[in-house]
Amino acid sequence: QVQPVESGGGLVQAGGSLRLSCEASTRTFANYAMGWFRQAPGKGREFVAAITWSGGRTVYADSVKGRFTISRDNAKNTVYLQMNSLKPEDTAVYYCAAGPWASGEGAQYDYWGQGTQVTVSS
Repeated sequence: QVQPVESGGGLVQAGGSLRLSCEASTRTFANYAMGWFRQAPGKGREFVAAITWSGGRTVYADSVKGRFTISRDNAKNTVYLQMNSLKPEDTAVYYCAAGPWASGEGAQYDYWGQGTQVTVSS
């Protein structure tokens, strides 16, 4: 069983930065690919970024490419999402998820966190 717990959300002005963290309470964290997704009010869930179990490969949505960076520290059971040059359209609840593949498809992930709110003011 994997229980991801997100943290680091908050309110930031446009152009600012935030770093989200997701710690997973499992001794097998290094076996899982990890992904970040987001959901804005009134919209569906959207893929943001994913990383393989080793950290050797990352995948990004076009909307965040060049601004966001996903990374992981398997010794700390934690995956990060560094978000720079934030825009008001990045406002959403951000979720991390664990699964077998670093996929952009939410259905490929087995375990989900409760989410953390990110609000970007203009």
